[in-house]
Order: sequence, then C-alpha cells, then structure tokens
Amino acid sequence: MNAEEKISAVSPQVIAQQLAEQFAESAVERDVSGGTPKAERDALRNSGLLTLIIPKQYGGLGANWSETLTAVRSIARVDSSVAHVFGFQHLMLATVRLFSRPEQWQPWFEQTARKNWFWGNALNPLDTRTVVKKFDGWYEFSGKKSFCSGASDSEMLIASAVDEQAGGKLLIAAIPSGRTGISLHGDWDNIGQRQTDSGSATFERVRVEHNELLLDPGPLSTPFASLRPLIAQLHFANLFLGISEGAFEEARNYTTKESRPWFRANVSEANQDPYTLRHYGEFWVGLESVRLLIERASAQLDAAWAKQEQLSAEERGRLAVSIATAKVAATRVGLDLCSRVFEVTGARATHASLRFDRFWRNLRTQTLHDPVEYKLHELGDWALNHTLPTPTFYS
Repeated sequence: MNAEEKISAVSPQVIAQQLAEQFAESAVERDVSGGTPKAERDALRNSGLLTLIIPKQYGGLGANWSETLTAVRSIARVDSSVAHVFGFQHLMLATVRLFSRPEQWQPWFEQTARKNWFWGNALNPLDTRTVVKKFDGWYEFSGKKSFCSGASDSEMLIASAVDEQAGGKLLIAAIPSGRTGISLHGDWDNIGQRQTDSGSATFERVRVEHNELLLDPGPLSTPFASLRPLIAQLHFANLFLGISEGAFEEARNYTTKESRPWFRANVSEANQDPYTLRHYGEFWVGLESVRLLIERASAQLDAAWAKQEQLSAEERGRLAVSIATAKVAATRVGLDLCSRVFEVTGARATHASLRFDRFWRNLRTQTLHDPVEYKLHELGDWALNHTLPTPTFYS
C-alpha cells in the first residue's frame, strides 16, 4: 500500500496532529535521554507523511510546501527534534529534485514512497573536511562531517565533499546510509534539539557512483535550483514558530490551572493578574505577526515552486526577502517568549520534572546555526539599497 492509500481517508494535517499528540506523551522523558527517537521515526514512516512533498504520480501525497511545513510546525509544538528531522526529510527530497536530472530524482522519489525511506543530512557546506578523489567513472569520499541531522536510522544520505583539484568545488551526492565506509558516531549531546542526531560522521573511502552525484543542474545553478536554501530557511522559521506556540500553550495551561496570583494583585486567580494579562497580550501579538509572515512566505514559495525553471532571479530574490523576514521575526519572538514564559507561570514552574526550559534550549540551540545578524544585514541592504540577497546555502 502506498502513502496515498494509507492516508486517503484522513488529511495529512489530522495525521500530523495525531502524531504530535502521541509524541507529546514521551517528549519530556526523551528530552532527558537524548539519542535516536526510533519509535517516533518509525511512526512517521508508517504514517505516510514522509512522502508529503512527493508528487502523486511518483507514489507520494502531492502536498505543497505550505501544507508540508504546516505539518512540521504541528509536530514542533510538542517535539521540535522530531519535527526538525521530519522537515529535513522534505528538504533532502527537494535537494535531489532541484540539483539532479529527472532520471535521477524520479526513481529516488518512487523508491522513497514505496519503501518509506527516511533521508538524512551529511551536507553541511561549511564543513570542508571531506574531500573527493576521482577515478574512472566513480568517485571516493573521505573525511569527516559535523551536524549530520537525521543521519542515524536513515536509508539515504545527502552528502558532500570538496573537489580540491577543481578549486574547492562542492560535490553533492545521494547515497545509501549503510554504504561501506560510512560511520555515524552518535555523539550529539547538546543542550537542545537533543534527538536530532546532529552529531558527526566519518567517510572512509566511500565509493560514490557518477549517477549518484547531483551535477545537473547542480547546486544554486539557476533561480529554481536556488530555492533549496530558501526551503531550509522557511523550514526553520516554521520550526521556531512551532516551538514558540508549544511554549505558549504549556504556559497558558499552567497559568490557568496551577499558577497563583501575586499577593499585591488583588485578584483571586492568576489569569486575572494585570501584568500576566499584559505578557500574554504581547505573546499573542508576536505569535500572530510571525504566523502572518510565514503564511505569506509559504504562499510565495508555492508559487515559485510551481514556476520551476521559469522562475526569475528577481522573483527568487523577493521570496528570499520574505523568508528572511519571517525567520528573523520567528527567532526574535521565539527567544523572547520562551524565556518569559516563567514570568507568567511562577517559581514552581521551574521544577525539573516539567522541563519548561526545553523550549528555550531547543530554540536557542537551533537559532545559533545561522546567525540572525547576517539575515538583518541582507534585509537592511534590501530596505536601504533595494539589493536582493545573493543566493548561498544560507540565503
């Protein structure tokens, strides 16, 4: 049974919400333990949602980016680690779609839908320690990679290596995760996003066939191919918003059921404290602002994706501005909200068993991987000089 048949009676958003409710039951415990969320990854496999962005003619669900990233956000509200790798699944599929020929990406799409493949990341263009050697008709990758999110328990990897003989050109390949010479070290132990398996990998003379390289049209080679980093950025904006929404809901539940009003408030319930109400009002304005920015950017991404190779550099650039705007807002609002939730819940909410701090830790960990200051620099150049962002792997 393919993904479409599994999910035909229920919408993807309903399935995502059901999974979120399931994941929420163990989210706090798994935040403590870290490691690979194997049961949750298998639940995603069985749900059919790994094929959301794959067109129906290749066995997928044929969702657009707005629908796909909304599903990511639903899961991020309760479990941002699982949401992270779930979003990366679709980012990796977008990578092969944008960077390779139809005779490459179409079979990969079909096999992903038929076999419920999970795709992992070993790209990290800023880590150039993995190098390539060329042989007669094939290549060899050797070296190390960091921040390999979702690589553990995956069937396929997007990996990169530097071709030093070609002046440091980055070669990107889609290869089986279990290929001889690939070692995933399971050494991710950070304060947040603790179940993304974003640790390191080693490539020891890993053979890569020519038809596994993503060379035509290749990375960032056309305005359409340059949508890849924008999809990544909008994925993170949705992830950040989901974390913030989750923090808001948990705080709201605690405030209304557990918090006590300050003795000088002259009210009987915490939900009537004037300062508590002011905080929630500010939270609401921030969240609504980010939601609207993300909705606008998502609609623009869907329109750009539909144009394919007809997409112009100007259209791509304006989309980059919208997505950068949404991501900056999601970062700032989220970090503020996830820190201030304790001001509306009180001292007892700091009990370790609640782990309300996980929202801030998750958001703080992920936002550091792509400094928001450089997004603001690009946006400032647009606002002041009408200079559109130059395509890179981060903009």
